[in-house]
Amino acid sequence: MPPNYTAGFLGRAVNCSVGGFPEYSVKVANVAQIQLAVNIARNLNIRLVIKNTGHDFGAKSTGKGAINLWTHHLKDAEFYQRYQAPGGYDGPAFKFGAGVQVEQAYRLAKQHNVTVVGGEGKSVGFVGGYIQGGGHSPLTSIYGMAADHVLSIQVVTADGQFITADAKQNSDLFWALRGGGAGTFGVVTSMVVKAFPKIRTTTLTYNMTTGGNFTREKLWAAQRAYIDGFERYADLGYYSYYRIRHVGGQLYHDMTSMVAPNTTEAEFRASMAPLWAKWEEIGVPFAPVIRELDNFSDAWELAFPHEVWTWTMRQASRFVPRSVISDPVKRAAMVDAIKGVSDEGANILLFNMRNPPGSAAIDNAVNPAWRDVLMFAIMFVNWNVTDPAPYAEQLSRNLTYEWNPRWRALTPGSGTYMSESDYIEPDWQQSFHGDKYPRLLSIKQKWDPQDVFYATNAVGSEKWQLSETIMGHLPSQNSKLCLK
Repeated sequence: MPPNYTAGFLGRAVNCSVGGFPEYSVKVANVAQIQLAVNIARNLNIRLVIKNTGHDFGAKSTGKGAINLWTHHLKDAEFYQRYQAPGGYDGPAFKFGAGVQVEQAYRLAKQHNVTVVGGEGKSVGFVGGYIQGGGHSPLTSIYGMAADHVLSIQVVTADGQFITADAKQNSDLFWALRGGGAGTFGVVTSMVVKAFPKIRTTTLTYNMTTGGNFTREKLWAAQRAYIDGFERYADLGYYSYYRIRHVGGQLYHDMTSMVAPNTTEAEFRASMAPLWAKWEEIGVPFAPVIRELDNFSDAWELAFPHEVWTWTMRQASRFVPRSVISDPVKRAAMVDAIKGVSDEGANILLFNMRNPPGSAAIDNAVNPAWRDVLMFAIMFVNWNVTDPAPYAEQLSRNLTYEWNPRWRALTPGSGTYMSESDYIEPDWQQSFHGDKYPRLLSIKQKWDPQDVFYATNAVGSEKWQLSETIMGHLPSQNSKLCLK
């Protein structure tokens, strides 16, 4: 990173160097360029990195000495009023190039009076790491994961071939690419995904800050009351994404958005009235902004602002299954554990959603733990570039070795979302893939026997290691990648 954005103990006083960024980048304009770069990387034994937007918490889109395939400009998009796919689907669909971002996809969906299942972040790439990681969405509670709705995938394989994978041809690769992880099995150039009918959508946003009569105890009492209803809200088809952060010595809680698809404002207010009555009893300063629109795209556009990223942070995460949320004792213990890490300095992101009934029967590589989730909990820590090394290192170590283990202990057998997880997630094969990992590894070995495609914590990556560490415990992308 440029010196002003790099912690002093990582060398911000020295001149800029390429570091973990690739030596060469290909601004991809067509498939032939991808094939050429893949062939060069394979034949010359050069590390290959695939990057679209760079929305990546696991360092999959960086790597010292690599050739980088930058797919961000593959923006082609096509709408099919009727798409007949192998496997029996017959209906509307889009074909999106690898560079199409969520806001562009939603805009196109609105133009054609349909809905697509995509992410909450405006600038996230639609068919890259998002879908290949599974892809949760503000519409997950009614439609499931984005990976569940892929009909066809166009991909350059490790031998430089350009192929199509779907339910009838190259079906094992089709299975793996829908949730098995990005940068692992090939270079996806485009996907065909289902489109759903236009739907009326209601959203809620608000924020609150502790201080004065609104104490931290009251904020967490409000959270307990809200989380008590997580099962009911998700089963209504709702989704929420919100944060509890340390700001200026206080706790700042903002509901980025609660989304209620196929729901009018009146229906939404009625469903939330019991919670808001409890909040009034607690004394919560609450000024909700509720909007009802006749389509999801416009509702999402108003409710989800562009998010700001920071360069000095680490995070960890965990799925909290229905069995924990539905049990009052286990639920209370989980909220205690979330509050506990907040009290010790972590910032919190929480999602409330479900996968709809029947989704567990979908045959793709999506993490099985997604199918029973009611809460997706993320903690993150951040520091200033001027902070001393011991301080930042302790925060980082707390995250992995002290705090997240508390959450893991309360959610045995669960997992987490590979795209928003700890960079050094323990037992990541189980956390990200569950019992699907052996099949994924077999497919990886079949389609990429020479390990042309490597990514951090990707299928098959356990045989590789980076030669240096940062802060004594984090693998450094600024170092050489070697076989163990």
